[in-house]
Amino acid sequence: MLAIFLDTLTITAPVFAMLFLGVALKRIGWINDNFIHTASALVFNVTMPPLLFLGILHADLHSALKPAVLGYFVVATLVAFAGAWGWAIWRCPREDRGIYTQGAFRGNNGVIGLALAASMYGDYGISLGAILAALVILFYNTLSTIVLAVYSPVIKSDPWSICKSVLSNPLIISVIAAAPFAYFHIGLPGWLETSGNYLAQMTLPLALICIGGTLSLAALRKSGDMALSASLVKMVGMPLLSTLGAWLCGFRGAELGILFLYFGSPTAAASFVMARTANGNHELAAAIIVITTLMAAVTTNIGIFVLQWGGWI
Repeated sequence: MLAIFLDTLTITAPVFAMLFLGVALKRIGWINDNFIHTASALVFNVTMPPLLFLGILHADLHSALKPAVLGYFVVATLVAFAGAWGWAIWRCPREDRGIYTQGAFRGNNGVIGLALAASMYGDYGISLGAILAALVILFYNTLSTIVLAVYSPVIKSDPWSICKSVLSNPLIISVIAAAPFAYFHIGLPGWLETSGNYLAQMTLPLALICIGGTLSLAALRKSGDMALSASLVKMVGMPLLSTLGAWLCGFRGAELGILFLYFGSPTAAASFVMARTANGNHELAAAIIVITTLMAAVTTNIGIFVLQWGGWI
């Protein structure tokens, strides 16, 4: 149990370090709103697609393909998305509903979920986790694009426009493009993969610095109630109900453990980037990311303890 707690801190501590660096850089004037806007667009369009492409390229799609796990994850994600959106309609002003919904269902599975799965289950955790991560990227970005488009002042919300927004999303394009490379084990030229890695390694630090630069006490106070509500849905309601559903469906062992870790991951940093791209309430998105990342160190350990105590993982 202590090892899992320390692993969680090892993963979340660098995240907070980058967030606080963003706060400090904004406070001393080394970055400003123009930089944050430009850098957020750079992450979304240039650095994050190579990160996703290379992650899928190196995943073993054959050794841990579990249709039942993937099918359950899809159904549970759709139910969680619908529930979060319905809750947002009841809880939030119209202009904040897309940001709230995204923050309440979209987890940081490609970084925190996968890292914890690898820590707990080794190579099997990496294989199954990577396949789930590919599915996560496709589903989360599609659903986020839809809900943000409905409430965004700059994205058209008719079905054809939403479809075009989904298909033109650089993150989704990178996932679709990577699938045949991973399936048929097609490699990239060394120079191209090295260049892609240079871009990919910029993604998380730059996104988190932008989030930190957006944070302020006034913004946290302004977003406090909604951010806390979305965070509780994401870190308590979603993992509790989704993991219970998985247990009732008969999942046990590593499969149940990995599903819990993925459902219980804090809100992804990409949600902030997409919120800025959609001209949404990015301060609310940033506050949700900070709160859920802080909560993850507690809720993840409690969940693992309960599941191990019951002998289910």
